[in-house]
Amino acid sequence: MFTPQGPSLRELAVQALSSVEHGYDLLAPKFDHTPFRTPEPVLDAVTRAVRPLGPFRAGVDLCCGTGAGVGVLRQVCEERVTGVDFSAGMLAEAAARWREDPRPGPAVDWVRADVRALPFTSAFDLASSFGAFGHFLPAERPGLFAQAHAALRPGGLFVFPVPAPPPVGSRLYWTLWGFDGVMRLRNLVRRPGFVMYYRTFPLPDVLADLARTGFTTELLPLPGLGHRPDGTPRCALMVARRV
Repeated sequence: MFTPQGPSLRELAVQALSSVEHGYDLLAPKFDHTPFRTPEPVLDAVTRAVRPLGPFRAGVDLCCGTGAGVGVLRQVCEERVTGVDFSAGMLAEAAARWREDPRPGPAVDWVRADVRALPFTSAFDLASSFGAFGHFLPAERPGLFAQAHAALRPGGLFVFPVPAPPPVGSRLYWTLWGFDGVMRLRNLVRRPGFVMYYRTFPLPDVLADLARTGFTTELLPLPGLGHRPDGTPRCALMVARRV
């Protein structure tokens, strides 16, 4: 499926019928060969946007998976970078990947933890997350943002890319609707649930939750990722600052 090195349809089905944690443990060895990994152009665009906002001493990537976002933090942080995920399989793949990376940069450590209960307090200048918010129900979002807020030092930044919503009625619009519908049906008939939704992160609600948590917010366009027909950027960077 996707590429010859990627998971088969059967492997994806087994993952989808598992819990989120166990599913990603199973998928971890082939995750980087799927479209679920954050693409390099997005990582590069975020790096370019974040670098002028520093300097940063320490950074943490939340729901780090196999470590794609950690590569961004290693380019903008001076002293140390931490990757956090609750899948042991994903962390093992991430650690193996970065052990083999010859590029200079700050040391990386890996922490297995649920980001809804982070073991950090005022420890970082920069927090990031890439493509993981669909694993949290809307009611969990304020608690997740509160954990990121607590992990940052005063003035620290929480950043993540925000793609523009697809046009109503477009093929992508209906694809995301269909995926979420199938996932809701799956979770009605099978336990444990597998939480992964694409339409539960509307920007107005996200901005309100960040503000209530104690962040000030700014959206920075990522022009390197292109523009929609109306001229607006296809993706922006959310920059939430801990007050």
